[in-house]
Amino acid sequence: MTFTLSEGVAAHAPDPTTPHLAAEPAPLLDADFYGFQQTLTPTEQRALAGIRHFLETEVRPFADDHWERAQSPRHLVPRIAELGLYANAFPQTRHFDNSAVFRGWVAMEISRADPSTATFVGVHSGLAMTAIAVGGSEEQQAEWMPKLAAGEQLAAFGLTEPGHGSDTAKGLETTAERRGDEWVLTGAKRWIGNGAFADVVVIWARDVADDQVKGFLVRTPTPGFHATTIARKQSLRAVENADIVLDGVVVPESDRLQRIHGFRDVAVVLRLTRADVAWQALGVAVGAYECAVAYARHRVQFGKPIASYQLVQQKLADALAAITASTALCMRVSQLQDDGAQTDQQAALAKAFVTARMREVVAAAREICGGNGIQLGGHEQLQADIPPGYSVARYFADAEAVFTFEGTYDMNSLIVGRAITGIAAFV
Repeated sequence: MTFTLSEGVAAHAPDPTTPHLAAEPAPLLDADFYGFQQTLTPTEQRALAGIRHFLETEVRPFADDHWERAQSPRHLVPRIAELGLYANAFPQTRHFDNSAVFRGWVAMEISRADPSTATFVGVHSGLAMTAIAVGGSEEQQAEWMPKLAAGEQLAAFGLTEPGHGSDTAKGLETTAERRGDEWVLTGAKRWIGNGAFADVVVIWARDVADDQVKGFLVRTPTPGFHATTIARKQSLRAVENADIVLDGVVVPESDRLQRIHGFRDVAVVLRLTRADVAWQALGVAVGAYECAVAYARHRVQFGKPIASYQLVQQKLADALAAITASTALCMRVSQLQDDGAQTDQQAALAKAFVTARMREVVAAAREICGGNGIQLGGHEQLQADIPPGYSVARYFADAEAVFTFEGTYDMNSLIVGRAITGIAAFV
């Protein structure tokens, strides 16, 4: 089954202009060694330049501090909305016509600045809004998409459970029981990004009547809905994940996602967002790599910068090769999405490969930064011209969550393995 985000939504003619275009295209990143960014349209490159300026001035300088405080930068919600970062994937809300490749670059850029902010945006617009775009009726899309795109309300995506992650398709325990024109939801969810403060959560539950998974738009003030922030995390600390308890939550039939009829439909949402996670992993790798390069040029040992030593240069060259290969894979899987031809196994291969290379890059980057690579910095240190090697610890820790969510490396590898052999080896 193929699906693009232009299907099933009430699109209007895209506005070819946006007030947030920079005067010039974004310069190529040093990590973009083969100039992949140049494949974007001139409008997309100018939009990317404006987004990058926002990230460099309003996100990156404060990311370490938010990470250390385990506090989501919710004050950025209106600014992110102004730039169209919630809206760009959807024809009825996007600021200008754009490609999946452009949106991938945007996900990479946000993650390059701060993986926690990228996860916040990815949950709100990537998972929750895509679920409504794929599974919602025209009425539901008309109600929710504009206000979510504008950041007037914030959303979360409730699939994972305390006892079920990789086996969610068959093991989902949260139940939905229909009673007239209402549904009663009972169960629990875990690791729900944005769940601690979202206004609405897309809850996936198993219908007790037909044993099929269905989706529900649960407004968080509803009685019986309880969300508790998960404390003491050591990865993506600025994402406020929640444990959610659904104690007989009553949801009207009008808030059931009308075009979701089973887990196969949920899988469509996950396929469309899994490629975004590959781009996010690429951003983590690029951010760590940039820290390592800057630090190696600045750090002097034995009378000269460590960047002049062969072993350091080899580590940087290997990291750049991993980033370049990952960029090529991300580019192609997004091109396939633009063509409406992307498959589950292609998205799975991208997520598995890029997250594995990300892990290698962040480990090498932290090693290059030595003892300083385990300390967080802050805005005051950047002002004091202390090199950004201090941020590499954040990328190193955040990589572990990105490696795991939206399907573990093992599960995505098995999706690819099934495509190769024709044999499912999941159990």
